[in-house]
Amino acid sequence: MQASSDLSLLSLIGNASIPVQIVMLILLAASVLSWTYIFSKRAALRRADEQTRRFEDDFWAGGDLTVLQQAIASRRNEHGALARIFDAGMTEFVKARRSSGRGDSLLDAPRRAMKAALQREMDGLESHLNFLASTGSVSPYIGLLGTVWGIMHAFMGLSTMQQATLAAVAPGIAEALIATAIGLFAAIPAVLAYNRYTNQIDRLSIRFESFVEEFLNILQRQVH
Repeated sequence: MQASSDLSLLSLIGNASIPVQIVMLILLAASVLSWTYIFSKRAALRRADEQTRRFEDDFWAGGDLTVLQQAIASRRNEHGALARIFDAGMTEFVKARRSSGRGDSLLDAPRRAMKAALQREMDGLESHLNFLASTGSVSPYIGLLGTVWGIMHAFMGLSTMQQATLAAVAPGIAEALIATAIGLFAAIPAVLAYNRYTNQIDRLSIRFESFVEEFLNILQRQVH
């Protein structure tokens, strides 16, 4: 370890020990994948919110529900999660009426169908959130592991030197601390995105559940 070692970032990474470089590579891959999910989830939630608002406007406009269902059934993927929940419930309600069901029993099948559809939609909206949560919680520890290993490596290198100086130990410690910095760089955006997206998904879930109850009330009035 030379006192005149280059302290530039790229040089420190290139001169780090193999285990520390592996840790940095893992953290860099986690960060890239995390940012990919952050941007894709942001676009997906924005689209889901717009589609939900558009469907609510169409639904509460007071038109024929059968016509609305037919329009949704022909292009299900373009109308959003709430429209698909409505379609599932309306389809089961029509089937139940055709089978000569009576009274509140007509609502059992639509209720089950909408709950199942709601769960599927929530699973889709929550996809990749676990990865963001794991990245946010684990990355600092992985970075710390690289830092501890790097510092150990630096001090073992000092044992072969006759005189230990700050200039001699600085490059090794700097190499080690880069691992922690990369870990924090991967973790902080993942935690912020996870908290934000979880909150947005919770609000959408409340809207979906409220719609299910209101739609069931409308169907109940039609039965009676």
